[in-house]
Order: sequence, then C-alpha cells, then structure tokens
Amino acid sequence: MGNVFLAVAAGLLATWLAFVIALLVVRPKGALLAEAVRLLPDLIRLLRGLAADKTLPRGVRGRLGALMVYLALPIDLIPDFLPVIGYADDAIIVALTLRSVVRRAGIDAVRAHWPGTDDGFAALARLSGLGRSERGTGPT
Repeated sequence: MGNVFLAVAAGLLATWLAFVIALLVVRPKGALLAEAVRLLPDLIRLLRGLAADKTLPRGVRGRLGALMVYLALPIDLIPDFLPVIGYADDAIIVALTLRSVVRRAGIDAVRAHWPGTDDGFAALARLSGLGRSERGTGPT
C-alpha cells in the first residue's frame, strides 16, 4: 500500500514538474502578460455573461462556470507569487477554455458578450488565438 502511494505521489510530482517546465517554455512575454492583465476586468464580465447565457449549450456554460471557480480559488497549479509563470497557468487555462467555447458556440457569441472596446476584443482574440482556426462556425 505504501509503495502504491509513493508511486502515485511521484507520478503527480513528475506531471506537475512537466507542467511547470512547459509553462516556462511557452510563457507569455512581458508585453503580452501586461496586455492580458489590462483586459482582466472585461474578461471577468465576459465569462460571467457567457456563463449566464441560457442560449449557449449547457456544456459550454459548465466549462465557463468551472473556469470561474478555478480562477476564484486561492489554490492554483502554479502559485501566483512566482514571477511570470504564476499567472501564466491562469492565462493558458482561460485561453484554452475560450477556444473551446468558440469551437462549440461560435466567435459571434463571445463577441456579443464582450463588454470592452473593439481594440480590447482584438487583443483578447490575439492573446487566446480565437481568430486563427475557429472562425465563428457556431454549434455543430
């Protein structure tokens, strides 16, 4: 029983270390991170608006709700007090979730709920890769 526990703990530690190394490699650069922080208030309003939209599929709203809970929790995959990579995990998880929302609900749904400026939406699309392969196809 003790050996199994140690093996599971070692596996979890190795996975966490691999995640940290991956974040160090693909971390947002200083300007991108500053741009992401500037968009944070609008992003929070966007997530809240999308999660409350009853016209979106239930799975999309569930993912958005889970994202908001993750962002609100004081425990992160990478502690926020670590310079640069502390917030990189949050930024990556937000970007992946938004991409998932766009694939399922379409870019138009995200755009309709964006509370900020057009420049802010362009920055959001650039930071999260929303405009590359998910060109607002809507539900499939």
